[in-house]
Order: sequence, then structure tokens, then C-alpha cells
Amino acid sequence: MPKAEEPDFDYQNHSYADYLKWDLDEMVELIKGRIFKMSPGPNRLHQKVSGHLFNAFFNYLKNKPCETYAAPFDVRLPRHSKKNEAIYTVVQPDICVICDPLKLDDAGCVGAPDLIVEILSPGNNRKELVNKYEVYEESGVKEYWVIHPIEQTVLIYSLINGKFHPSRLFTAGDVVKSAVIEGYQLDLDAFFKNIA
Repeated sequence: MPKAEEPDFDYQNHSYADYLKWDLDEMVELIKGRIFKMSPGPNRLHQKVSGHLFNAFFNYLKNKPCETYAAPFDVRLPRHSKKNEAIYTVVQPDICVICDPLKLDDAGCVGAPDLIVEILSPGNNRKELVNKYEVYEESGVKEYWVIHPIEQTVLIYSLINGKFHPSRLFTAGDVVKSAVIEGYQLDLDAFFKNIA
């Protein structure tokens, strides 16, 4: 993977404690202490994919120990300490699944979710595929799905011995299975048929 890009403005080395004080007109994420502007409001296709996939996870996980959340939902990824002033990465994945209730608090999630889904939109591909890839791998996210809604593809990165390993590119006709959520399957033909 190439190295993460620099943000397009000059705020660096900020913590979650700083993030909580800001009164900004736009949403941002912190990645390794650097501020990244979030893309403008997601387009209709992005939102439709997100809503349908959230519902699929939510319905599957009813009465199971894991819970699913959709953006906006702060996921804090601490390195050495869970204190607000020591957390330098706060992201808002499109969808995340958390199986350890101790990671949940009133502010969101502190620690790596078990599964994260990011849906590509014009303008966010590098952030999702490089910057977030790095912090998700480093923080121990077990499974990272990247969905391209226009091309109707899914790529899954699975964490093995601390490193992400990519699946093949799943396309129409494939049934995607999660290694993290036992028994969960997503039929891409049926899923994307409802998204058009």
C-alpha cells in the first residue's frame, strides 16, 4: 500500500480531546492526529447502499451479541491509552459491527470494531483505500469491506497475523461471506438489484 496522503489543510497532531471542542460547519475525521474533511453529503446511491447493507446486518444480528452502527458514529482508535487527549484517530465508518460491548460507550466505540464497511464515493477513494486502510490494519479491525456502488463490487480485507490480506474482487453472481460474523452471507445479485 502507498503511504497515506497529507490532509489538504494544515492542522496536525490533534487529539480526540481537541476534536470534542471544535464547532465546525463541516464534518471531519482525525487520522493519526491530522484532520481530514469528510466528503460533501453522500450521494443517493451511496446512501441507498449504506441503508440496505445496514438493514441486512441489523436484521441478521438481532438477538446475537454483535451490534451494527452506521455513520455518523465516532470510532476512536487508541494506540496506547484510551484517554481523550491520547487518542489521535477518530473515524466515522459507513457501517461497523462491534461484538465486544465493553468497547461501546455513550460517545460511540473505543477500540477496533470487528468489521468495518466503507462505501466509495467520488472524492473519498484515496482516504478509504490508503489512510483508513492503514489505521484499520494497525488498530486490529478483523475485517474491512470496501464497496464500489457504481461498479457493484466488494473487496474484503481480512486481518491475518496483524496484516490485511485482500480477497478476490467479488462481483455480480457472487455470494460474499464474512469470516467475522458467523453464517452471514450477502448475495450480490439480490443486493444490488434493489439498489438501482
